[in-house]
Amino acid sequence: MNQQLTSIKNQLRKGHCEEAIEALRHLLETEASTATAAQTAQLYYLLGNAYRKQGDWQGALNNYQEAVARDAHSPAASARDMVMDILNFYNKDMYNQ
Repeated sequence: MNQQLTSIKNQLRKGHCEEAIEALRHLLETEASTATAAQTAQLYYLLGNAYRKQGDWQGALNNYQEAVARDAHSPAASARDMVMDILNFYNKDMYNQ
């Protein structure tokens, strides 16, 4: 699984988010039952990162929350808080007047 994660991280760095999402979903379907909670949390964290890079804030938050639920010490906790800060700062009504 480590080699697959390295490949997925490279895809994310290159901006190939759809490919990364597909690979992460596949790993979650096939590996989650045998992976540790921390490993599964890492998959959800990376999935959240992929959605965030696409601008899908809800998808990012959902996956970060799932990662935190599986591992409270996951870096997804900080990422989730950062996304919430961004969304709380963004005022849609200001642009619709």
